[in-house]
Amino acid sequence: MRIKMCSIHVDDPSTAYDFYTEKLGFEKLMTMPEYQLYVVKSPDDPLVGLLLEPSDNSVAQAYKKGLHKLGVPAIVFGTADVQAEFERLTALGVPFTQEPSTDAAGTTAIFDDGCGNLIQLHQD
Repeated sequence: MRIKMCSIHVDDPSTAYDFYTEKLGFEKLMTMPEYQLYVVKSPDDPLVGLLLEPSDNSVAQAYKKGLHKLGVPAIVFGTADVQAEFERLTALGVPFTQEPSTDAAGTTAIFDDGCGNLIQLHQD
C-alpha cells in the first residue's frame, strides 16, 4: 500500500495552484477549474498527488484557521536542503514564520502559503 493522494484545505484552489506551482515548484497533475479541482505533484515523486481542497464548509474552515492560529503546520514537505529552500523561497517573497533550525528531529523551517496554511519544510 502507498499514498496515492492527500489533500490540504486552501482558501482558494486557483490561487493555491498558482502558488504551489509557480513558487514551490510542484507540477500540474490535474486541473478542472470549472469544478475548483486542482491537483499538483512533486517532480521528485510524481505518483503522489496533492489535492488543493476548497475550504468551502465550516468544519474545514475551523480546522484550517485553528491550526494556523496555533502555529501548527498543516503539512510537511521534505527537502534535501532546508536552508537552500529557505533562501530560494524568501527570494520569491514567501513569508517564513520560522527560519531554519536544527534539533534532534532534524532541520526544519515553517512558511505561510498565503492560502490559509503554515507549511513545514523538513530536511530529508
